[in-house]
Amino acid sequence: MTELIAVVTLTLLAVISPGPDFAMVSRNSLSGSRAAGLYCALGISLGVLVHVGYTLIGVGLLIQRSLWLFTLLKFIGAAYLIYLGVQMYRHATAAPAHAATPVPHISDWRALKTGFLTNVLNPKTTVFIVSLFMQVVNPQSPLWLQIGYGLFISLAHMLWFGCVALFFSAPGVSARFLRLRRGIDRLFGGLLVTFGALLALSNLSR
Repeated sequence: MTELIAVVTLTLLAVISPGPDFAMVSRNSLSGSRAAGLYCALGISLGVLVHVGYTLIGVGLLIQRSLWLFTLLKFIGAAYLIYLGVQMYRHATAAPAHAATPVPHISDWRALKTGFLTNVLNPKTTVFIVSLFMQVVNPQSPLWLQIGYGLFISLAHMLWFGCVALFFSAPGVSARFLRLRRGIDRLFGGLLVTFGALLALSNLSR
């Protein structure tokens, strides 16, 4: 019972903490559509399952103990975040400032892919899930229970970011933010570049 409470508590705290996932869902919901935000949230939850999967089969332990492999993954994640941020900032700079300009359509597949890659390449999620299963979950716990924990973590991400998408895509909210679309894209683009840069610098300082 103590293990279950620890898993639930730590998962909820990790899910609601700000990061690249939140930035991408918020931006897609504001500048895209409700569907774009929800598909991005779905992509994030599927990305979580990838982390859970490799952790359960033992690759997570290898990542935890192999400094060069984990560092490589962190640099790849940092580069992807910087790429997304630069693309977002460039789009904001090139877009017309007129409030009535239609918002470019974000396909469901693109939103899903962006959410998935943002989470899969996010070292924060790697560290969280590997640490959770290595330090909190008892290795003697049945496999079905460990899989259940993984499904819960994925579902928690889907529900939280789904709520974020619904909030930011609500007509009253999105209409107000739409007039500030260029500024929003610049803000979230800058945040993603900052996340990526801090991630890369944390590796160089080691």
